[in-house]
Amino acid sequence: MVVLSVIDIALLIAGLAFYLFVVGSQLGRIATNLEECRDLVREIGGNAEPIIPGVDHINRTGGVVAGALPLLYGMAEGIVAGVTPRPEPEPEPVPARPASGRRRSRLHDGVGYAPRP
Repeated sequence: MVVLSVIDIALLIAGLAFYLFVVGSQLGRIATNLEECRDLVREIGGNAEPIIPGVDHINRTGGVVAGALPLLYGMAEGIVAGVTPRPEPEPEPVPARPASGRRRSRLHDGVGYAPRP
């Protein structure tokens, strides 16, 4: 019984050691990636430093343009409505007339009916 307990404890320790080895190697890869990301962020910050003063001017100009958009949109709609050709209204339809004039019914001739003129 004691032997089985010792084997169980040894297997548990081996499993935990393997787990810690795997987690440690993954954490090492993550740390390497984070260092690379930190370097890239510093480089981006260094590249953005010269343009930071101009960003305020860009934001102000964008605000002015955004404020004028409704007025510009209304003016553009007015221009488009003024130059868009309007289709002419269709003439009122005339009832169709037969090409040969008034039709006579042959049925009347067959029964001997003749309408009075």
